Amino acid sequence: MNEYRNIGKLVAVYGFKGDVVLQHHFGKKTSLKGLETIFLSNKEDAMFPYFIQQIKIKSENEVYIKLEGIDSKEIAEKILKKEVWITDADFHKYVHSTAPASFVGFHLLDEGVDLGEIVEVIELPHQLLCKIFIKNNEALIPLHDETLKKIDKKNKQVHVVLPDGLLDIYQ
Repeated sequence: MNEYRNIGKLVAVYGFKGDVVLQHHFGKKTSLKGLETIFLSNKEDAMFPYFIQQIKIKSENEVYIKLEGIDSKEIAEKILKKEVWITDADFHKYVHSTAPASFVGFHLLDEGVDLGEIVEVIELPHQLLCKIFIKNNEALIPLHDETLKKIDKKNKQVHVVLPDGLLDIYQ
């Protein structure tokens, strides 16, 4: 799924005409002006396009979306809780440079050692988790005050100092 980027999740139905609420990770209030298509995946990770008819800002990290073919509350409920994806090119148009989601594609370095490319950032209340792959195993690396050393945007690197033994469980 490298050509698509996860931007959030459909969290609620709004009204009776099938509008849905997208909770996004762009790090700023956005109307997603110009975005024409979102993608939802099925269990086999195949991407299905949904064409946008209208978007309205709800809050700092939520928008109302009217999708083509979703014209009732009952139909909209079937796509709730789905992760929403957009193309990589569209992602870079909308993500704020300070948003944690902008770290996707950066390399994670532990005391100078390149652990791999960040493929997803998961936001939790008190920390972020960076998903990388170590020897084809998915690894979730915590980012918080104690582990984060620096972010080098120019070289697309996130420098960390991880606790001893953390990486042993992934190797």
